[in-house]
Amino acid sequence: MSTDIRLPAEVKYEAELTALSAADTGQKPIGWRLSPRAVEAYVMGADKPVNGVAITPKYIGNRSLVQVAIATLASDRALLLTGEPGTAKSWLSEHLAAAISGTSRLIVQGTAGTTEEHIKYGWNYALLLAEGPSPKALVPSPVYRAMQGGQFARLEEITRTASEIQDALISILSEKQIAVPELGEILPASRGFNIIATANSRDRGVNEMSAALKRRFNFVTVPVVEDLDQEIRIVTKREAELRTEYQVGVEPPAELAKLLVTLFQELRAGVTKDGATKIKPPASVLSTAEAISVLFNSTILAQHFGKGTVTPDDLLRSMIGAIAKEGAEDVKTVREYCETVAKARGGLWKELYAAGRQQLKD
Repeated sequence: MSTDIRLPAEVKYEAELTALSAADTGQKPIGWRLSPRAVEAYVMGADKPVNGVAITPKYIGNRSLVQVAIATLASDRALLLTGEPGTAKSWLSEHLAAAISGTSRLIVQGTAGTTEEHIKYGWNYALLLAEGPSPKALVPSPVYRAMQGGQFARLEEITRTASEIQDALISILSEKQIAVPELGEILPASRGFNIIATANSRDRGVNEMSAALKRRFNFVTVPVVEDLDQEIRIVTKREAELRTEYQVGVEPPAELAKLLVTLFQELRAGVTKDGATKIKPPASVLSTAEAISVLFNSTILAQHFGKGTVTPDDLLRSMIGAIAKEGAEDVKTVREYCETVAKARGGLWKELYAAGRQQLKD
């Protein structure tokens, strides 16, 4: 077993990618490892094994959305995955890059501190001072290396980068080249190069993208999951993968996972599933990713500090840390939910209410 905390998609799912490549008879755009159909099968999963290898779904959601994203990447336009936090934008970006380019590791994390060197290139200043500008002294960015190799670069949280960084992207996406005036050279992008960016809709207005940059991207909105059964599938699948990776031996009951997802969906919507009770929604983002984290953390609590079985008490203890990020008001919101909703329901909901009475005191 690897000692790496997290394996990139192309390593973790190498057997699936190899099987799909061997069986792939579809037309491949220049520079692609797989045809668009095979990329879709890798992302969405296949109904039957390919060359004896089961192709598991990486993204559980709208197939049409994935098809549009793949078609965009086969064109000369870049792809921007946008949506609420925790809707699997980065996850989808990683798997698209792994399937198409063979690597998901050419990545720039957008922050307020991202500089033009992260987008274009920098210099090894020791070599620069000793030898002057030279190819050996140049330090290529992930985008630069993607252009060289005809691969995809990933840019996370593009709206968190400053306007001058976004402006640097306009020339790259328009001209498909990077000028290196210090060397008197221009790096043209090899066929197969493209950029997959992500943007958090809650960060809109931090550094709003210019109209010029928006035109270079095709926007695909990754929605919040509203279907209860679909979100339960996502949460339980990913949580099971995490338990395997971290060797946690306690499996949460299926009914508890359903309780958690129901709770998250009702708090997000501000109303119970039957429409009978209105609820004050919290300011915190109760995303699918947060639900996965809460359920997984509950299994660790149960294994090391509990009774060896995941209970609503473990679930609530994990949830408080996730929901209190925006302040104490959100904890009050959960307490009110327990009093107005959980109290009136049976089964594990009664246990959740009892746990809330103990943990969510004023």
